[in-house]
Amino acid sequence: MDYRNVRETAESWGISDRLVQRFCSAGRIEGARKLGGTWIIPENAEKPEDLRKRRSTGHEPAEQPIAETSQPDEKHRPSASWAPPAVHAPQMSPIAPGVFSRLMPLMNTSFEPGTCQQTIEQFEDPEIRMIAQAEFCYFSGDAERAVQLTSELLSHDDLAVRLSACLIYAYANLPLGNINRSRFALAELQRALKASPNVSSEQSRAAIAFMGHTSSILLHIPVPDDVPPVDSLLPLLPPGLRAFALYVRAHALYLSGDYARSLGVAEAALLMSPKVYPISDIYLNLVAVMDCMSLKRIADAREHLLTAWELARPDGLIEAFGEHHGLLGGMLESVIKSDWPEDFKRVIDITYRFSAGWRRVHNPATAETVADNLTTTEFAVSMLAARGWTNSEIGQHLDISANTVKSYLTSAFRKLGISKRQDLAQHMLR
Repeated sequence: MDYRNVRETAESWGISDRLVQRFCSAGRIEGARKLGGTWIIPENAEKPEDLRKRRSTGHEPAEQPIAETSQPDEKHRPSASWAPPAVHAPQMSPIAPGVFSRLMPLMNTSFEPGTCQQTIEQFEDPEIRMIAQAEFCYFSGDAERAVQLTSELLSHDDLAVRLSACLIYAYANLPLGNINRSRFALAELQRALKASPNVSSEQSRAAIAFMGHTSSILLHIPVPDDVPPVDSLLPLLPPGLRAFALYVRAHALYLSGDYARSLGVAEAALLMSPKVYPISDIYLNLVAVMDCMSLKRIADAREHLLTAWELARPDGLIEAFGEHHGLLGGMLESVIKSDWPEDFKRVIDITYRFSAGWRRVHNPATAETVADNLTTTEFAVSMLAARGWTNSEIGQHLDISANTVKSYLTSAFRKLGISKRQDLAQHMLR
């Protein structure tokens, strides 16, 4: 069988490249398949009918139209002056209770560790399956693939798909250094939330609260004023999303310095969850590690870290460990480094790439200057020192001498231009 690429097919059918890609993603071109990062289409394939025209005559009311949109070209990273194209959002379908089956579907699904890919393949809707695959790519550290998958869905007319794509695209662009694209997606997410119809319904408010808090608190930036408070809406969320919302709530409490309450929220969420939701449970265990380290409950922190690791490692879901490295108080160095050295190297690579992008969004938005020139070990030692740990305590925790701790701190002081321990706090994560 002879095939054509997207451009050749678009010219033959008299439509845009983007619409051909959307037809392929929706499974509406028989025989189309992905080869590498692009679609190939049989030469004899028939052009699908545009559902927008059929809808206007009253036919096919249940199937969503495919909208042509213009998105950033993912083949090239943007320059410093890159600006996103204007995106004219189609009329989005109202949020209904069923929205939760389409909002971050993999996060919202219970599965046994090691069966993530099989779980994704069970989603029948091709676009929901694509969102789930993008989630997997992001949470397993494949940011490039996550961006590629979600770039096709940023202006989708189904609001749940659109919000999920914007959230993944925003965070996946951070480790790639595409900060303008990350900011663009965050702005699109906020704009979509504000433009959402039926915001008076409780289901709508719950979805808006979930996405608004998730997109802000994990960047340690203020939640927009018009985002509803999440606590009263938690019961409306399904178990998988509720678990992640409780992680976000615990993270917010951690940032306020209320470590004991944060730990209580995380551990209660884990105990009360009816099933295992690996992605949410990984994040809940990691915020528990952060709290335990701040409370100097090292044995408990170790237990939570190993629980998270057992959930993550079978499917390679290690992104969260890289995201949280600086807040884990050297636990990765203490627990993971010696037994899983290759995995540890991957986590540290994720840490450097993610934190570099994270700071470029966080620092300007908060007027804070989280350190960007320390090694991961220097940062871990400095975080513990800023929390009041002595050199001896840090050394015992990391299995290094107190003199080695002192050397790390001396190097950190020099890089940060400070001379005493009390000055560390202004350069560390909150």
